[in-house]
Amino acid sequence: MNPYLELLAREASAVEFEGPVLQARAAGLDTAELEEDKFAALKVRAMLRRRARREAELSALFDTAGDLAGLTDLDAVLAAIVQRARRLLSTDIAYMTLHDPERGDTYMRVTDGSISARFRRLRLAMGAGLGGLVAESGTPYNTADYFADERLRHTNTIDEAVHEEGLVAILGVPLRLGTQVIGVLFAANRSARPFVQEEVALLCSLAAHAAVAIDTARLLQETRSALAELSEANSLISAHSEAIERAADAHDRMTGLVLRGGGVEDVAAVVTEVLGGTVTVLDDEGRPLVGEAADLDSGVFDAARSSRALGRTVKRGGAYVASVDVGAAPVCTLVLRTEQQVAAADQRILERGAIVTALLLLFRRSVAEAEGRVRGELLDDLISRPDLTGLGERARRLGVDLDLPHVLVVARHEGQRERAAFWASSHATLAHGLAAARGDEVVLLVPGDAPGAVARRVARELSSSLGRPATAGAARAAASGSAAEKDPGTVASGVPDAYREAQRCADALIALGRDGDGASADELGFVGLLMGEGRDVSGFLGSALGPVLDYDGRRGTALIRTLTAYFGAGGSLSRTADALHIHVNTVTQRLDRVGQLLGADWQEPERALEIQLALRLHRLRSHITDA
Repeated sequence: MNPYLELLAREASAVEFEGPVLQARAAGLDTAELEEDKFAALKVRAMLRRRARREAELSALFDTAGDLAGLTDLDAVLAAIVQRARRLLSTDIAYMTLHDPERGDTYMRVTDGSISARFRRLRLAMGAGLGGLVAESGTPYNTADYFADERLRHTNTIDEAVHEEGLVAILGVPLRLGTQVIGVLFAANRSARPFVQEEVALLCSLAAHAAVAIDTARLLQETRSALAELSEANSLISAHSEAIERAADAHDRMTGLVLRGGGVEDVAAVVTEVLGGTVTVLDDEGRPLVGEAADLDSGVFDAARSSRALGRTVKRGGAYVASVDVGAAPVCTLVLRTEQQVAAADQRILERGAIVTALLLLFRRSVAEAEGRVRGELLDDLISRPDLTGLGERARRLGVDLDLPHVLVVARHEGQRERAAFWASSHATLAHGLAAARGDEVVLLVPGDAPGAVARRVARELSSSLGRPATAGAARAAASGSAAEKDPGTVASGVPDAYREAQRCADALIALGRDGDGASADELGFVGLLMGEGRDVSGFLGSALGPVLDYDGRRGTALIRTLTAYFGAGGSLSRTADALHIHVNTVTQRLDRVGQLLGADWQEPERALEIQLALRLHRLRSHITDA
């Protein structure tokens, strides 16, 4: 029988495999064949030991996987992993550190084989020591002699703890969850030794299991927390089943209202019927759509802002406030006032009411905007292309009868273009007219034959909507030229002229300091000479001031300015000189020149009034032309 088979069978040490060769040499026998058998047997022995080691490693990993499958105690699983690492790598100590996100370093979580209390309390900054380097880089590192390794950033705290533990050779591998390093698993010896690649791979496998265990424990904890929350929620639901049924009923009723085309008032009625008390519905500007605003104070509006931020009902005093926004812009707010305490489930009803109200308002706004665009395009065509074929048919489809008398209004405003356009579109729709937004003005074409009254109403209501003055000029939109002869009733061909006249009226009101007012050219007195179509403004100015205007134009003098200052000073030469910052003699000379140009009677009452009117008209026309 081959002696090496017996040695292999009893797992003899490598030294014992020299015995048969030595015996053969002592007996004077040829040992060549025995040497070959010895080398073959040693190879088989090494292979068997590798397989046994691999079997032990796989068994340890299998046991670890089993621990994970039945995970109930994270500390026990991590301790088992560290113990297996120490045993499989045959090291003096094994330990694990975990990342502390609050402090930005790692702390000792589990140790096996440690004898130093300081070492067990050790914390490693990111990048410091071998563990900090592994945690920072996410790459395994090992050193055969820790204190002699210049790759590592040594610190007194770490070095003192390692020295007290007596460690020399250290291997560390990262614990990963995806791309995140959550800790480091170590195996260390108290004497110098190298760590081969197989040992690094084994420790990495154990580290992967440890990371899974930590993540599983986290998920289990989150699951337990979620189950606890669900249990609590279930208890609350059971305790408030009646309120939930009431909320579902209210929700169904409000949904039905939307499907049947109900309005904001209907939603408020449902909320009031279900919850009691009184409900006030506010729009995006805080103005009441339903109910009264008399009892609303600043606390309610503060609560509305808080409600939008939190997405929940907010209580202020005796009011419950639910507000809805879209894109950080408020849409509506429901304010419930009741003497009864409103439970959390019932507050959801108020929130549902606010959401349904917001949907109704947004739907109305979308419809109004779509219709407003169509109406605006038609009005733009009437202004710029009144001879376009099919304008009358397009107007009829929108419910606008261009055969009726119409008034065109130009309303000037500052800012809030979107709100002004929305108001104009809504107003035109209700009046069976048209509206268009053009920069800082809105244009309306509405049925009527009293442009002054319409202009004042538009100025008043638009100013109220914007919270700032809006100035409106208006003119009749009447057919002109051949169109008037064929069909005197149609207004399409008269819209461009009416638009220009309404613009001039609005400009004149602003020039006169009448911001927030409305008027037509007929109501502006002598200023109407400048505003209306077909007025002989140039002829009036020429007859009253022509020679003076021509003289100033030819010679660059300031006779018109001097006349204006003279009448403004009540005919006082000295005050005129002060106003113009010139000498009294200069004023006298200029007025003498005016007398030569206009005639000696230029200061007679009737002539003087005519000249003053012409001066004001000239100033207004210059102002509007410059604008």
